[in-house]
Amino acid sequence: MPSIGQFIVWAIIGLIGGGLAGTLITWKRAGFGVWHNLAIGLVGALVGGFLFRIFGLLPGLDQYAISLRDIVAAVVGSLIVLAAWWLWQRARP
Repeated sequence: MPSIGQFIVWAIIGLIGGGLAGTLITWKRAGFGVWHNLAIGLVGALVGGFLFRIFGLLPGLDQYAISLRDIVAAVVGSLIVLAAWWLWQRARP
């Protein structure tokens, strides 16, 4: 179970990850806008952080308080959240 400190790190890194994911998806510097990027990044950081820890992905990058692993997990998690949102939007009538 992740500690409170890990959740705080995921939230901070999520802000960065959401901005990167928004930029990757839209190819615009602003992405989806500041607030949407922040929300996507926070959720993405949590999703990515859990998945990377469960599957033991990139364990060597976990040596820093805010690690490269956390940034990668936040971006991957944000992209997963965006893909799920896109699929949900397409399935709605």
